[in-house]
Amino acid sequence: MISKRLEQLREELRREHLGAYIFNSSDPHNSEYTADHWKGREWISGFNGSAGTAVVTLTGAALWTDSRYFIAAGQQLAGTEYQLMKLKIDGTPTIAEWLGQELADADSKEVGIDGNTHTAAAVSQLKEELRHQGGLTLRTNFDVLQRIWKDRPPMPLDAIVLQPTKLAGETTQEKLARIRKALREVHADGMLISQLDDIAWTLNLRGSDVHCCPVFISHLLIGSQQATLFVDERKLTAEVKSYLAEQNIAVKPYEAAGDALQKWGEWNILIDPDEVSEALARQVKANEIIRKSSPVAAMKAVKNEAEQQGMHNAMLKDGIALVKWLHWLKPAVEAGGQTEISVSDKLEQLRSEQPLYRGLSFDTIAGYEEHGAIVHYEATPETDKPLEPRGLLLVDSGAQYQDGTTDITRTIALGPLTDEQRQVYTLVLKGHIDLQLLHFPDGASGTQLDAIARAPLWQAGLNYLHGTGHGVGSYLNVHEGPHQIRMEWKPTPLRKGMTVTDEPGIYLEGRFGVRTESVLLIREVKEVKDNWHFLCFETLTLCPIDTTPILPDLLTKEEKDWLNHYHTMVYEKIAPHLNSDERLWLKEATAHI
Repeated sequence: MISKRLEQLREELRREHLGAYIFNSSDPHNSEYTADHWKGREWISGFNGSAGTAVVTLTGAALWTDSRYFIAAGQQLAGTEYQLMKLKIDGTPTIAEWLGQELADADSKEVGIDGNTHTAAAVSQLKEELRHQGGLTLRTNFDVLQRIWKDRPPMPLDAIVLQPTKLAGETTQEKLARIRKALREVHADGMLISQLDDIAWTLNLRGSDVHCCPVFISHLLIGSQQATLFVDERKLTAEVKSYLAEQNIAVKPYEAAGDALQKWGEWNILIDPDEVSEALARQVKANEIIRKSSPVAAMKAVKNEAEQQGMHNAMLKDGIALVKWLHWLKPAVEAGGQTEISVSDKLEQLRSEQPLYRGLSFDTIAGYEEHGAIVHYEATPETDKPLEPRGLLLVDSGAQYQDGTTDITRTIALGPLTDEQRQVYTLVLKGHIDLQLLHFPDGASGTQLDAIARAPLWQAGLNYLHGTGHGVGSYLNVHEGPHQIRMEWKPTPLRKGMTVTDEPGIYLEGRFGVRTESVLLIREVKEVKDNWHFLCFETLTLCPIDTTPILPDLLTKEEKDWLNHYHTMVYEKIAPHLNSDERLWLKEATAHI
């Protein structure tokens, strides 16, 4: 199937006199997860991870992805002509370098991409890199998928719904006023917002156009007085139409955004080159284009009181479901017949019984033993592994509730473990705890904190290549920026009111994986010393951490005290919502060590 698609692609490349074509993982909104309509990279390569770039020439093909997907990508690309290119691994060429080699003797030195799914900044950088590889050029106005993807899924048409102000904590008019104030500070008359979660947050609306993400396909153009939403009107209920009119927000067809940018009537406009597509950025006609970061992401990242309370409420409901699941899990495994898929389905069922449940925040990762070493593993009927009362089960999961989004990983001992498993488990837990024990200056970046979670692992000669933490939306995307905790330099300051995950892990290919993850809220340390304002973490996730694999001698007294305090909190908050058998189980699971 993949070979036939590559053959069709190459016919079009010859017809257009192109030497290569690049397929990224995004859509016209720079989304991490996309609607099926834009999953062209998956269609042309067979690799279904959320991050990756496929590049095809007339004679070769390669796919770049990060460490989360090395194992999965290797399996999915097997049997195709694609080479797996492992990002951040010594010896891996960049896309431009590889194209320079592949096209050195080619008739055409021109590379094609779809400018609708690449940001202006990405295109600018790629052009520069290609220029240094023997003068390769880039064509951005050709979507080859329109010709070769005959059964391409249509654009989604699911209805848009209101997010109540009592849950949002701020009206749309108040948010627009804040955005316009931020624009005036950089002397901008308006801006285009293309990020789907930024639009949903600004307008207090939600949708279901993207799997697990409550967003809707649209653009939002904000002027000094007027705002316009570009969206397929078939998605708007009478209630939403009335609401938008009350907010003084005009509605125009989704495809009309480019025309509106050509007819922009104010002096200047802010275009974030890291968010706006090359195709739309190219159409802007204004006296001045201000190329700066959008102010919306930073506003959205800091949760107001209503959003913080909503996150607390969501974590409580999630914790109840998780504890009921954990109470059920080991006896069910011991009885036999359980698999990675069946235990995932059971967890989803228990979550769905909670109030305001709206679906999963991402597809559950349930990896038993060696599958736990595949960072973004998702069981299929072909790979679904039966569970036995031994070894480790890693479960990374999350839910969307209308009052908050959850993301949690727990690694569970289903029975006897090896000494190596117990040591790795304990070292990962040390890193998880040490980060949460930290006090840090207001304004520190996540990069400056990252080593705290890695230090116990580094001391043992272990490391992981994914980030230690990411922001989490308020009934929005489970991965939210701009702040992160990771090794790579991310200068965004950490501020009071932000949510962030804490998720160190170790993955030993072919053997097992361990990760422990909770969602945290950044709070202010009350004591101010010498005018220094410090921040700390409050743990929002409410679910016991399995203590049976722990090697107690590897934990410090402070780390044990933290774990015992956390488990006391989990019991006190979750126990009142359980039956007697579940309470007894939770009492034992949260017993002090």
